[in-house]
Amino acid sequence: MLCIIDEFTRESLAIRVARKLKATDVIEALCELFVSRGVPAHIRSDNGPEFVALALRQWIATVGAKTAHIEPGSPWENGYCESFNGKLRDELLNGEIFYTLKEAKIMIEAWRRHCNTVRPHSSLGYRPPAPEAIVWPTTKPMTQMQSLN
Repeated sequence: MLCIIDEFTRESLAIRVARKLKATDVIEALCELFVSRGVPAHIRSDNGPEFVALALRQWIATVGAKTAHIEPGSPWENGYCESFNGKLRDELLNGEIFYTLKEAKIMIEAWRRHCNTVRPHSSLGYRPPAPEAIVWPTTKPMTQMQSLN
């Protein structure tokens, strides 16, 4: 699984599920996100072979982002992703058996959406990172606008 997390909002942007992931799979996933959300200033990743591949490093440099690799054996440098992966394992993977890759993709995507829209995050004041409904803050009465008319 390739888990892509926004460190600022704690939103799970994507989880790619495959039997094997290569640098081209990472590029494809990031490309889709960059088109819809823009290019981030930095991309933090571990030092797996799919992340240190020359093609991926060149592509990231070409789109204008910088890499922020973590040191091997230093998971605390990637705490948001490590925490997310732990919750994914505890809340879903430890309790499921996937008989097909398609089943795994569907169940993991459903969990990702639940995590983003329903599941409370303590770091966000026990709110989800991308709630299903927007809660507008209460505003002052329109007295200022009325005086402009």
